[in-house]
Amino acid sequence: MALNLFTRVDSRKGLFAVEKVTLIYNLLTSVLILFIFQRMDHPLVMLTERAVIAGVTFLLMYLYRLAPCKMTAFIRMAVQMSLLSYWYPDTFEFNRVFPNLDHLFASAEQWLFGCQPAVMFNYYLPQMWVSEPFNMGYFAYYPMILIVAMYYFVFRFELFEKLSFVLVTSFFVYYLIYIFVPVAGPQFYFPAIGADNVAKGIFPSIGDYFNHHVELLPGPGYEHGFFYNLVEASQQVGERPTAAFPSSHVGISTILMIMSWRASKKLFGFLLPFYVLLCGATVYIQAHYLIDSIAGFVSAFMLYILVTKMFKKWFAVPMFKYQPGHIAPEPQ
Repeated sequence: MALNLFTRVDSRKGLFAVEKVTLIYNLLTSVLILFIFQRMDHPLVMLTERAVIAGVTFLLMYLYRLAPCKMTAFIRMAVQMSLLSYWYPDTFEFNRVFPNLDHLFASAEQWLFGCQPAVMFNYYLPQMWVSEPFNMGYFAYYPMILIVAMYYFVFRFELFEKLSFVLVTSFFVYYLIYIFVPVAGPQFYFPAIGADNVAKGIFPSIGDYFNHHVELLPGPGYEHGFFYNLVEASQQVGERPTAAFPSSHVGISTILMIMSWRASKKLFGFLLPFYVLLCGATVYIQAHYLIDSIAGFVSAFMLYILVTKMFKKWFAVPMFKYQPGHIAPEPQ
């Protein structure tokens, strides 16, 4: 299949949908920085970084006008998706100034299930043949995003803008929740309060503890496993005591599965085992409470419907004009 990466395409002028939503999120969080300026560690740096991101967005739009083709369109949208790795830890810079809420979620977990599933799951199934598949599933999260994005770019390019908009907007909705609902998850909260308290079902409030402590202890599982160590290495580098409720790993991967199903049943079937393992892994490695994962699953369907309607309402005209003889895609 010829990709025709550098063939000129006709598209709408101005910002792409994903760029607009990124600028909106950029503006909203910039305003929030100004409101809590005195309570943040480095607000001027954060504002400067936001100005740079906005500048790069407009620069890419200008460069695209000089060479409008599939490759430059891909670069514009891929840059916005790659910036999610910046926006995720950025949520911690906000929610660290608010009192931690893990004690409420751990207590709710105890009340609902009579135990802490994140502790019991691994306690009863510590074997390598359980640990490694779950860690593989958890590690597959970002490869799943890449695979679905590249599939749409190669085979459903006319829907690539929608894919990027749905994913990035869904992430931003989750990130806004994380800013105002500071929950770190079992892997941070349980070591902070001690194993004895967890065993007794005692979950004290720790206030602004995570404003000064971001250490992440090694997680449960088969410590000599290949995927266990991959997950541990990635978490030590990029994980922060934030973003536990609802689980964006479950939410975003569920949205990926919806979009995979609509694009290709074979793609859906290929990703399904990784998706199932990923959902289980969020609790198994103690990254989330079980209620976080359930909320992530349920919210994914609501988000997909909402964000898709937003895209159709705001960007009903296709970004790219179809060539003569090209069959328009089925609406999604």
